Amino acid sequence: MAVREIVAGMPWWVKWIAVPVIAIVVFGGLIASVLSFVISLLFKVLVFVVLVGGLIFVVRKFTSSSSSSSSRGDW
Repeated sequence: MAVREIVAGMPWWVKWIAVPVIAIVVFGGLIASVLSFVISLLFKVLVFVVLVGGLIFVVRKFTSSSSSSSSRGDW
């Protein structure tokens, strides 16, 4: 007997309410840990991008100001 035949004989509330609730109860810890890992990874990527962007901004600011002041000193 195929799974589709078994599920086809069930009422709608079993398919759309009971089965997802049982899946969440059984796999809830796994789902929560995967979501936590993904959110943590995205946060770390965001922090990395902000820090690298800030570093590039600071380096460009100091190199442009030091090169412009040295060119003014040449005059």
